[in-house]
Amino acid sequence: MNRVIYKLINPDKGGILNTSPQFAPGKSSRRLFVCFRPAIFITMSCLSLFTLNCQADVEKDYDSARKRMVVEQIEARGIQDSKVLQTMRTVERHLFVPDWIRESSYEDHALPIGEGQTISQPYIVALMTEVIKPRRDMKVLEIGTGSGYQAAILAELCQSVYTIEIIDILGRRAEQILKKLYKNVYVRIGDGYQGWPEAAPFDAILVTCAPAKIPQPLTDQLKEGGRMVIPVGKSSVQELYVLTKKNGRLQQQTIIPVLFVPMVDRTGRKY
Repeated sequence: MNRVIYKLINPDKGGILNTSPQFAPGKSSRRLFVCFRPAIFITMSCLSLFTLNCQADVEKDYDSARKRMVVEQIEARGIQDSKVLQTMRTVERHLFVPDWIRESSYEDHALPIGEGQTISQPYIVALMTEVIKPRRDMKVLEIGTGSGYQAAILAELCQSVYTIEIIDILGRRAEQILKKLYKNVYVRIGDGYQGWPEAAPFDAILVTCAPAKIPQPLTDQLKEGGRMVIPVGKSSVQELYVLTKKNGRLQQQTIIPVLFVPMVDRTGRKY
């Protein structure tokens, strides 16, 4: 009896775990089980390879879509800065888009990210990045973190990025993504109208939400010679401006009409 039980519970003997003395498989059933185990291993290996191949195909599709995005949406509209173009080819926009809409990551329009907010159209991201004339030695302030995608673009091009998001859930989500990818991005949950005074002055400020007029705190925190790009106006009529600070005053240039979410305070009141 002891010999039978030993065979049943010892995997080296090809047995099956069953301590009932009435169940004692013969040699043929043990051989079948021994043959079946490699079949399980082979099946699982094939499934793993299939999954890896599917993932590789998806990533390849994203890469192709990203390259088309740059050619058809960005270069075709006049963006010329080679560093900006390369960054738009490199940063994986789909990582910043919700799963349920990820297939649309590289399409030519803004996408919802929850809480009534959006990730900007790729062209607008490239345009706003180009007009601040990014350099590797720059410290940049972004108002309106949103998905984190614009901050990622800036992080590739500049020395440090300080980004502020007023909606807690969006800011925390973006921070989790960004901290896995970059060490030069700092996220704060707070009122972007007030800027980030303890980190000022900034070489450039990029604002992705629209106030009715240019916030004075942001003007004060912009370095002499620095550039600010900001949408200004009510929700139905907005213009994208690039502002250059000279002798303490802002010189204004209008770029294009745009439509951004409004800049609001903690209570939801529009600035």
